[in-house]
Amino acid sequence: MKRELGGLLLFGINREQAAVAIGVSPTTFDQMVADGRMPQPRMPSKERYVWDVEELAEAFRRLPHRNSKLDGVSSSDNPWDRR
Repeated sequence: MKRELGGLLLFGINREQAAVAIGVSPTTFDQMVADGRMPQPRMPSKERYVWDVEELAEAFRRLPHRNSKLDGVSSSDNPWDRR
């Protein structure tokens, strides 16, 4: 699967780009990395973090679909619907 930006093949992207790529805010992306739903970044230098675009794509495809169960609760089970 090709990942390109302006004709340049992408291997790694920064935090903000990774969040945009999967459709969440940078804060939500940080939480997903912390809890293991998204991969840990790679470190090309001491203070630079980048995410492997293929690892992100794989992790994204492992996320549950809307009506799948997450932590034993159906995502379509909204407590507000029961009120």
